[in-house]
Amino acid sequence: MCCHQVPQFRHGGPCPYDQVWVFQTPKSKKPPRDHCGLANEALSALSDMSMLGVKCNEFTFPSILKACSIKKDLNMGKKIHGMTVVTGFDFDGFVANALVVMYAKCGQLGESRRLFGTIEERNVVSWNALFSCYMQSDFYVEVVDLFKNMVWSGVRPNEFSLSIVLNACAGLQDGGLGRMLHGILVKLGHDSDQFSKNALVDMYSKAGESEDAVAVFREIMHPDIVSWNAVIACCVLHECNDLALMLLDEMKSSGTCPNLFTLSSALKACAAMGLTDFGRQLHSSLIKMDTNSDLFSAVGLIDMYSKCKMMDDARRAFELMPKKDIIAWNALISGYSLCGDDLEAVSLFAKLYHEGTDFNQTTLSTVLKSIASLMAIKLCKQLHALSIKYGIYSDFYVINSLLDAYGKCNYIGEASKIFEERTWEDLVAYTSMITAYSQYGDGEEALKLYLQMQCADIKPDAFVCSSLLNACANLSAYEQGKQLHAHTIKFGFMSDIFASNSLVNMYSKCGSIEDADRAFFEIPKRGIVSWSAMIGGLAQHGQGKQALQLFSQMLEDGVPPNHITLVSVLCACNHCGLVSEGKRYFETMEERFGIKPTQEHYACMIDLLGRSGKLNEAMELVNSMPFEADASVWGALLGAARIHKNIEVGQKAAEMLFVLEPEKSGTHVLLANIYASAGMWENVAKVRKLMKESNVKKEPGMSWLEVKDKVYTFIVGDRSHCRSDEIYVKLDELSGLLSKVGYRPIIDIDLHNVKQSEKEKLLYHHSEKLAVAFGLIATPPGAPIRVKKNLRVCIDCHTFFKFVCKIVSREIIVRDINRFHHFKDGSCSCGDYW
Repeated sequence: MCCHQVPQFRHGGPCPYDQVWVFQTPKSKKPPRDHCGLANEALSALSDMSMLGVKCNEFTFPSILKACSIKKDLNMGKKIHGMTVVTGFDFDGFVANALVVMYAKCGQLGESRRLFGTIEERNVVSWNALFSCYMQSDFYVEVVDLFKNMVWSGVRPNEFSLSIVLNACAGLQDGGLGRMLHGILVKLGHDSDQFSKNALVDMYSKAGESEDAVAVFREIMHPDIVSWNAVIACCVLHECNDLALMLLDEMKSSGTCPNLFTLSSALKACAAMGLTDFGRQLHSSLIKMDTNSDLFSAVGLIDMYSKCKMMDDARRAFELMPKKDIIAWNALISGYSLCGDDLEAVSLFAKLYHEGTDFNQTTLSTVLKSIASLMAIKLCKQLHALSIKYGIYSDFYVINSLLDAYGKCNYIGEASKIFEERTWEDLVAYTSMITAYSQYGDGEEALKLYLQMQCADIKPDAFVCSSLLNACANLSAYEQGKQLHAHTIKFGFMSDIFASNSLVNMYSKCGSIEDADRAFFEIPKRGIVSWSAMIGGLAQHGQGKQALQLFSQMLEDGVPPNHITLVSVLCACNHCGLVSEGKRYFETMEERFGIKPTQEHYACMIDLLGRSGKLNEAMELVNSMPFEADASVWGALLGAARIHKNIEVGQKAAEMLFVLEPEKSGTHVLLANIYASAGMWENVAKVRKLMKESNVKKEPGMSWLEVKDKVYTFIVGDRSHCRSDEIYVKLDELSGLLSKVGYRPIIDIDLHNVKQSEKEKLLYHHSEKLAVAFGLIATPPGAPIRVKKNLRVCIDCHTFFKFVCKIVSREIIVRDINRFHHFKDGSCSCGDYW
């Protein structure tokens, strides 16, 4: 049964308890009869009968017991039961059935079942009475078991029996048993019964067999309002919204007027399809039906307007409600959250709370979603406390929402604590935690959780695979990324756009632009994210011309760029020194694509001009910006000043960065490098002194290398590795070989005030050199060595790797903070331009 359909009894045969559920709404606007009042009148009549000395018979007792059932008056029911025993009518079949129903209606199912057992000659009417009682209490399994007992006892079911059990199958979502009952209906000749057909439509709908539900509906000669409501609700439930609205049109053409329940289903279809105009028409129909006081229709309107992104109308529908329950509040809060107005969603919750309205787990879960988007950690903690205070902290949805909110607020410790305290294993919790670790930059923990998830026998979804691929991308964990690629294929997620885009991103950031290219061309329907990822990947790998060619292909395919795509295009020009091309894209981006340059675009352009030696032009661009330059712009200028040893520009950029990012050590280091390159050692000392006084510590150089699914970390001069002795022996061996072919350490970049031999030693112990040495002894001969570094690769290491790759006949791929360097056959993919 649909939750909003009103149950009524259909009577048949000589007994009023031979019944089945149907759903109808009064056609007139007359107020419904007061059944409780009529029951009182019936009991008063019994009192009058007693005073007049008129005795009850087998027809009176069932009516009086029905009055007790309506009033749920167990005490009176027991008194009537006693009277039936005294008068001997308790053995009458009709009276016995009435007693069974009365006890069940009064919540005494055990007594009801006991009395049923005392009926000597139980016929189909008796069984139907008991079915109805259990069905009203939603004991679906018991209804099915009772039906089986009836059949085994030799009692032949009728259309009423089968309809009730079909409703139980609908509640159990058991299409297999429902299909068997359908066969019995046909065999017994009850398949033309209107009520049975309606029950079949509802059963197939709830069991997920929408096509069968529609097929059964089409067999009904003259569908009534219940039939139409059932099939329209079925189509909406299974997202066949266009068919639902088509059936609504057919319904009107047939002469059947839609009622409140029909229009509520139609509102859901409009909401799903974003049909604003038709939704307004339905709103008008509801007003004509005078449903202002109906909470269900009001919530349907709020939901429809919200999903059509018409929050002003949703708010008006909410404000017009004379009485607002928590379902209405939840609908409006969800609407604001869905439309991205997270601040209003949170404000509404505050209003609800201050008004003293009770909230539930749905409210908290929705508000926590908005809090996660706002990254409002204080509010997250407050809702966490409220969930504990009001006893709903243990709710499945609340815990998972808290996990997600803490994760997105970068409070990984709190999220981890909640994750460990939960008492169940589920995909949502693992997804939230894996995503949190991935976004926080702790990819290793994300991958560990995935192993734990596999041990718990929980199948991942496309979103988990996407998050894990991003974790591998951040770690440069190529081998683990390939394994996850295999899992993505195994679980059938290759058609998922998020997983596919993450594959392109992962291979690109793990140093294999060839694999990224294959993954890109396997995406069935490439969107702007796919194109941007591939263009950005080519740019990062120094394949600028290929990136621009792909951009042209994207435009030919009719995909308009966004601001991220154009950042990638400018980066491609930057990494390859394509100044004229970069200037053309930058100067025409607003005219051609309607995208105004942002700080990122200016930073790329200033970096491009600066690296190519056009520092004056770069400074002019900084001065002409329509907004204040941020750290990325001044950082690009400082980097360019270091390359071209321009003290004046370097000092200007550094001064601005000291104000914008006083805690960053990179500014001090780059400025010191500029001074050192000009032999201004006193200034170098001043920069060091400033660092010390400002308590700014130089970020240590770190490098990572993956070997056999494990990521190893190295820092300068590191000796903590278990194979440290072998690593340093390998470095000494390389040193001897390199000196024979002309390599000399470039000590000018070392700012330490020590002897030349000491400087050379320090250079040999840079983290990326240690990582490459370990790669040479820990990976098979000929295999590429993939290293990730947290800083810009220095010129000495860059030169070192060009010699090493040729001597050992290996490709060395280094991903530094700016780009990828592919060292092969004595040269680098960057062309020494980085």
